[in-house]
Amino acid sequence: MISPLESLPLEDIGERLRLARDSAKLTQAAAATAAGMARTTLVAIEKGQRRLRLDELQTLTSVYGTTINEVLRREPVQINLLAQFRKISASEDASVEHAVRLLNDLVRAEVELEQLLGISRSIAYPPETPILPGNVRLQAEQDAFDLRQWLGIGLNPISDIISLLELQLGARVYVRRLPSSISGLFAFDDAVGPCILLNANHRRDLRANTAAHETGHFMSTRRFADILDDGTSETVREERYANAFGRAFLMPARAVKQKFQDITVGASSLSRRHIIVLANYFGVSREALVRRLEDLGLIKRDSWDWFVENGGITDEQVIQVLGALPKDEHKDDADRPISLRMSMMADEVWRRELLSEGQLARLLRLDRLELRDLLDGLGNEGSEADGAPKLLV
Repeated sequence: MISPLESLPLEDIGERLRLARDSAKLTQAAAATAAGMARTTLVAIEKGQRRLRLDELQTLTSVYGTTINEVLRREPVQINLLAQFRKISASEDASVEHAVRLLNDLVRAEVELEQLLGISRSIAYPPETPILPGNVRLQAEQDAFDLRQWLGIGLNPISDIISLLELQLGARVYVRRLPSSISGLFAFDDAVGPCILLNANHRRDLRANTAAHETGHFMSTRRFADILDDGTSETVREERYANAFGRAFLMPARAVKQKFQDITVGASSLSRRHIIVLANYFGVSREALVRRLEDLGLIKRDSWDWFVENGGITDEQVIQVLGALPKDEHKDDADRPISLRMSMMADEVWRRELLSEGQLARLLRLDRLELRDLLDGLGNEGSEADGAPKLLV
């Protein structure tokens, strides 16, 4: 990880410090005295003839009434995902507008922290697969299979789709509490890549369905933002594709057929136990599993409706079969004021004094008390590693 202090040319840093001094209306002599250094040292720094130490930079920015971030930032973070959601009308629920702004703010904050720390993301995304004329479900099936091959996961079940999307696809995925009517949001920007916001109030299996659905939009129509809510219609061609892609991505046809045969061997009808075991294996909702079985012709159409009309499949029944409900690894992260990754970056920015407490709190949309609690908690964890081996990269 290379910081901006190490990556920027010395001449650029010197010129920025000169401009900051001029803005503070200080002479070189006055600034050097206030910073506790010789005037000749400051002259050499401003001319780019001497490398600046971090403690010297901290002192000079304090004297000039600015921050290290303002001096070292290569360029302002200019991210506006809001413009991609122009389909939001004035009559729509304010919760939708809030969710869109939240996604925009989360992405902007994360990118700002990355820039401050000199983190560079160089990711090659899979090629876009535009929706072609003909049967969208068949195309979605093939595209989902191709993406699995591109990711190198074959026909294996996806145990944690969020980590898969973040670590292997290069997406920015956030899990936050949203109104129940909103399942997820998707937007793509050339500068920051695919960005997905999922509803933490939804069950883990439902979030997996949503994440796979939004991945379908990324593959087919990545430059068109998407809001998946309870009013989304499957009559729209793009939505039919995204729904079919999501199911095929989470539940590959060949894998489902094989596992279905293994689970139902010797049975004459589909039981709740069959559904619970299969849904848990693929990490999807019970409804999504049954709908997939219907699509593949393994059970008759309207099978899910029969279960709904006859008491459904309850969490109590799931516990009876599995012993417990599937663990939700991302609930804890959703209850944090910001994600764990962003928390760790914020802590590093604070340790390096690249942002003031007030600036960091505003960037992360936290009050100062929340920020202090966050940094104190991470500080306690970090202090245990003071004697740990240093990273070489």
